[in-house]
Amino acid sequence: MLKTKLQDEIKVAMKAKDSLRLSTLKMLSSEIHNAEIDKGGDLAETEGLSIVKKEVKKRRDAIEAYTQAGRDDLARREESELEILQEFMPEQLSEEETGKVVDEVIVSLGASGMADMGKVIGAVISKIGDKADGAVVSKITKQKLSS
Repeated sequence: MLKTKLQDEIKVAMKAKDSLRLSTLKMLSSEIHNAEIDKGGDLAETEGLSIVKKEVKKRRDAIEAYTQAGRDDLARREESELEILQEFMPEQLSEEETGKVVDEVIVSLGASGMADMGKVIGAVISKIGDKADGAVVSKITKQKLSS
């Protein structure tokens, strides 16, 4: 499904002559294709999503680096690519919704301090999957366990 949607979006971008969108989508298609070659077959949907997630993380890191270096022009391009890539990610939970899941996991595990942070994060991520960014889960968990 991801590959089909990606190919359809590439065709639309080509017809619209949207070069930024086209180059971003082709890059993602290339990453997926390379992963399929490495695997020796088609990727499962979750494997494809993990590639999208990896590319999203790359863009966020680049935005931060370019902003710190004062290269706002490059940061804006990365932000545009990030928006395009996020179209292929599942709907993300809000920080409030993620916080509720973290609270539930803390109670169910009986976590009481920062020593339990790894167990809580692992349980939260296994519960919600790709619906929340790991950095957000980590931040919320740290806040809740340190208070």
